[in-house]
Amino acid sequence: MMQEETLSRAEQIMQRAVRAAAVFTQLDQKQTDRIVRAVYKAGFDQRIRLAKMAAEETEIGKWKDKVIKNVIATQLVYEDIKDLKTVGIISEDHVRGIVEIAQPLGPLFAIVPVTNPTSTVLFKCLIAMKTRNPIIIHSPGFVQNCVQETARVCYEAALSEDAPEDCIQCTGRMSREQTQELMRHKNLALIIATGGGAFVKAAYLSGTPTIGVGSGNVPAFIEPTADIPFAVEQVFLSKTFDNGTVCASEQAVVVERSIAGQVIEQFKHRKAYFLSQEEVGLLGPIAFDQENGVMRVTVIGRPATAIAYKAGISVPPDTTLLIAPISGVGDVYPLSSEILAPILAFYVVDGFDDAVKLCLDLNYHGGLGHTVSIFSNDESKIKQFATLMNAGRIIVNTPSSQGALGGIYNTLHPSFTLSCGSGGKNTTTDNITAMHLVNIQRIARRRMNERFTHLDQNIYLDETIDAELLQKIYGRNY
Repeated sequence: MMQEETLSRAEQIMQRAVRAAAVFTQLDQKQTDRIVRAVYKAGFDQRIRLAKMAAEETEIGKWKDKVIKNVIATQLVYEDIKDLKTVGIISEDHVRGIVEIAQPLGPLFAIVPVTNPTSTVLFKCLIAMKTRNPIIIHSPGFVQNCVQETARVCYEAALSEDAPEDCIQCTGRMSREQTQELMRHKNLALIIATGGGAFVKAAYLSGTPTIGVGSGNVPAFIEPTADIPFAVEQVFLSKTFDNGTVCASEQAVVVERSIAGQVIEQFKHRKAYFLSQEEVGLLGPIAFDQENGVMRVTVIGRPATAIAYKAGISVPPDTTLLIAPISGVGDVYPLSSEILAPILAFYVVDGFDDAVKLCLDLNYHGGLGHTVSIFSNDESKIKQFATLMNAGRIIVNTPSSQGALGGIYNTLHPSFTLSCGSGGKNTTTDNITAMHLVNIQRIARRRMNERFTHLDQNIYLDETIDAELLQKIYGRNY
């Protein structure tokens, strides 16, 4: 047998994960839950230190907001999953004769984004431990310290409750070839790809089953029946949260002309700066790379004042948001795209139908399947808006960042992996949680379909029997 030293680095990591998976299958629910609780407690207790590490290493966002992200990823996720049955028989339906049994998937490969490094590690470690799946964590090269430290905290906590050795591993810095070797490995069960588009695409191309995410270009429609000061406050809370680094943060505000003045006044009251058309032109190329169709990393999570300075725009020192009034959506309007920074596009339209059309345009311009937001007190308008949008999360009268993450303003599963359905080339629109990481076996006991078995099967050989006649034979309720 080959010694581990002679194997590739990817193979070494995978062999350890496979051994951990074999041990994991032997744990019962109580043992599993003790591990999960230990990881939760350790992550929660280190929430401030890890948040400061992430802010210092990435120079993105605000450490105090990263603390809240860590709280969501530990306390709220733990509260959401702690009572789930994820081992052995998880449900029995004696009437239908169906028994469901949960089994772990096997080794997981988790991609971590630079925008939410510690919170994503905490979240993914918790749901992996809850489902008895060893997890291999991979992150961009320049966020290694905070990611590895967060993984170490989780791993040591898991070991304290007799979790398998190597149940949590970090790849550290790896070449593209090594990363691809891991993602393509025959023993890898699943990739959870939360991060930039290139990482997500590579995960899907690996041939390994992948839970992915999509980009979010979230429109926030403030409808005239909304409480205007409240709506603006909620958008402000969301878009300034960690300097706009949550992928579900609002990217554009859409208002009807009748309330535009009130909305603008409320934003200015909260120290938002409305750009002139000349300043919009200056900011566009600084914030968005039109040639490659992506936001520029140099503005992600930066303060509004720093971004303005970079663009040569003079703003008051207490400026919180940069708001860009623009008239269109698409490649020639760079600020109509997703930019994870305290920058908002601003649109004024004539009525509800125009607002919906514009939100659809924004939705289709790089945000399919992700999230949309509406502020309204007209239930019929809310439902009409929701049914027209291609979004997994329609956030109502709520800050979109915190609302989409779940668990604070609604009962969505708290999650740092927000899938986007077919619109975002994902397999689900769910907030990913522990139950996405188990295989469900079903024992199906004999339960006769009496109507089918009592029917003369020869009728199916009679060409004169069509669906209408079959309905008459079966009865009115068929």
